[in-house]
Amino acid sequence: MTFEPEQLGQSSQELAAKLRELRKQAGLSGVRLAARCNMSQSKVSRIENGKVRPSLVDVEQILRALDAPPGLIEEVSSLARLANTEWRNLRELRRKGLGTRQAELKALEASSSHIRYFLLSMITGLLATPEYVRASLAHSTADTSKAVAGKLERQAVLYDTTKRFTFILTEQAVRWPVVAPLALAEQMDRLASLTYLPNVRIGVIPLGAPTPRTPLNTFTIYDASLATIETSAGLLVLRDDRDVQSYLEEFSGYEGSALFGEDARAKLSDWSAVCRS
Repeated sequence: MTFEPEQLGQSSQELAAKLRELRKQAGLSGVRLAARCNMSQSKVSRIENGKVRPSLVDVEQILRALDAPPGLIEEVSSLARLANTEWRNLRELRRKGLGTRQAELKALEASSSHIRYFLLSMITGLLATPEYVRASLAHSTADTSKAVAGKLERQAVLYDTTKRFTFILTEQAVRWPVVAPLALAEQMDRLASLTYLPNVRIGVIPLGAPTPRTPLNTFTIYDASLATIETSAGLLVLRDDRDVQSYLEEFSGYEGSALFGEDARAKLSDWSAVCRS
């Protein structure tokens, strides 16, 4: 199956209609299909009406229950992957506005209990000083005042002890000169201070530390249900269980390479001293 990036995330209704059509062609009621799949009838109904986005595992269960031929399984599974993947290009993100993006992130953070961040090249807004936040948006030609305010307002979530946060930053992310040296030293000091929060883990991977693979992108994982991957062209949103699990495994590998606690604070102190020298 071939597709354009803009099709990602837009195939949910098509998938729902296809699954409903296949069930009817097989002569099965929703109740009988649910029994074969070990699902509730209400879940089957919500899937067929497009009210629930099924995972690839759900789709495969349904197709097996319908005795679908291999070619059809491949076709519908491809459609399911499209439905569970969303692409947001920079044009769309700019059109919505930076303030709207901050509201979306705030909602995601509010609905998640454990959020994991792998930061390859910059420090995320949740950890940033006001000066760093402003400098990170300086390239934008739009009014960034709402975005700056939104980023700083979102930082309050770090103090919600019902939630857990794990941040892994490469040395490049920490030391990239987004701001002047003294301001960067202050940013490093903030990172070190946040490591004392009981629900926040901040790890750093020094340059040269062995990692299980070479990181290519910054990404964020919300619980085990959604992952977002940042590229220079836009944002990829993954909702399928298998895709999210692959990023959880990648994140776990980087965790094993990172310094935490006192070791992380010592490294941050060394880098901060260099900025102040």
